[in-house]
Amino acid sequence: MKAVVYKEPFKVAVEEVEDPKLQHPNDVIVKITSTAICGSDLHMYEGRTAAEPGIVFGHENMGIIDQAGEGVTSLQTGDRVVMPFNVACGFCKNCVAGYTGFCLTVNPGFAGGAYGYVAMGPYRGGQAEYLRVPYADFNCLKLPPGTEHETDFILLADIFPTGYHGCELAGVSPGVSVAVYGAGPVGLMAAYSALLRGASKVFVVDRVPERLQKAEEIGAVPIDFTARSAVDQIKDQTAGEGTDTGVDAVGYQARAGREEREEPAVVLNSLVDTVRATGALGVPGLYVPSDPGAPDEHAKRGMLLVSVGRLFEKGLRMGTGQCNVKRYNRQLRDLIIEGRTSPSFVVSHELPLDQAPMAYEKFDKRIEGYTKVVLHP
Repeated sequence: MKAVVYKEPFKVAVEEVEDPKLQHPNDVIVKITSTAICGSDLHMYEGRTAAEPGIVFGHENMGIIDQAGEGVTSLQTGDRVVMPFNVACGFCKNCVAGYTGFCLTVNPGFAGGAYGYVAMGPYRGGQAEYLRVPYADFNCLKLPPGTEHETDFILLADIFPTGYHGCELAGVSPGVSVAVYGAGPVGLMAAYSALLRGASKVFVVDRVPERLQKAEEIGAVPIDFTARSAVDQIKDQTAGEGTDTGVDAVGYQARAGREEREEPAVVLNSLVDTVRATGALGVPGLYVPSDPGAPDEHAKRGMLLVSVGRLFEKGLRMGTGQCNVKRYNRQLRDLIIEGRTSPSFVVSHELPLDQAPMAYEKFDKRIEGYTKVVLHP
């Protein structure tokens, strides 16, 4: 089968790889119909991780079940399904508690597993024609048959639940104000989720005009941090108080200023200044224990200069960690089916699998309106 294979920093290729096979009675093989490129994939693409050549990318996947193991009970061939990016067992202590992003079974020595991602277990990615899904009864979310809502449903694999998770971590509730830093796909989903949850005002901070325009189109207030301090702009519009809550949808590759210098802690520190005393921060943006491409020796070891004193002084609460997709995807699916939400506004391009190398290059450079790319094998 064809798959997107990592070759070296800033280079992927579509190559022939071995077809996946059923390895356990609880496995299914899914024929992929849609698979998306994620900002997290860019960390590997840019050589910022320990990813080795040959890894097949792709943790946002959906399709049709082609084969089912004899132990699978709730699914059958022909079912249309979407998979959380988290690979989870469903029965360990963390899974039972709802923390499926931190499964203790699927990746020994590490809390959590994912498809096609370095250090997240032996699970090949789904930017390919077929994908093996372990613990399939637990990991597959059934969808209505057909092709309706294809580009909405693929976002249930990661970015829609992740944006919603950021709001959950920050405790976004009806009537509160929210500052979302980052207008990439996750940031836009966080802003969209905040509005869905009844936020009174949502500010979205970024520097890319197309992304800020998307934020404005869904009803958020765009803040261009290259024009003037985002903190000052938001405080000017909140009577000097700041927002009730904030979401970091950027992570460790944050940049600051017109010169776009990399400052890994700049978003965290900006949120500490943006959110009012006793407010809350949600941090679904990715931070890593090591980053060989970081701008200083501390950041290379995942150690950032965060204003903890100011965080404490203001009595701020902070929730962190990757999204437990299973906690949200069923409800978000049903909102899509009932026409209450349509997150696919964030999808900028739908392309065949063989155009993945070009799509990675343009998405990485943030050019030609590339915000979210869905590949169709």
